Amino acid sequence: MFDRLTLFLAWVAAILFVLAGCMLTYEVLARYFFIRPTIWAAELSQLCLIWGALLGMPWALAARRHISVDAVIRLLGPTARRGAEVLAMSCILAFSVMVTFKGWEIFWESFTRGRTSGTMLDLPAWISELPVAIGFALLAVQAGIEIVGLLRGKSIPEGAHE
Repeated sequence: MFDRLTLFLAWVAAILFVLAGCMLTYEVLARYFFIRPTIWAAELSQLCLIWGALLGMPWALAARRHISVDAVIRLLGPTARRGAEVLAMSCILAFSVMVTFKGWEIFWESFTRGRTSGTMLDLPAWISELPVAIGFALLAVQAGIEIVGLLRGKSIPEGAHE
């Protein structure tokens, strides 16, 4: 079920990236060809990129699409490789849990104090801070799922250490 959620969020992220590209294209056209810049395109495209990147992290982890340095890992045997993969997922899990809690604190403080972006749109600051807590919480869950799978003998996905 979590796989379906992460796939859905990956599609949402892809759509947000396309929207960001459209907004920035519109901004460039409006600014340079019509001398009428917008007050919304840059900030809303940044929000799309933030939300998209953070919501897409769990899918990217499951598909092993994050950047990895694996020059040494490739030299290891299957058991050592599995151990290294569990260690890497454990580090991701620990880091994600810390970022989730800190991200939630930052979001909550902005939400309760009513902080805004300070830009021309003056959007509430929590709109750009909430995806940190959500994205890293989902990444922590995905890392936990990966650890359990690896410990139960699941093969290391194709994208890892090719």
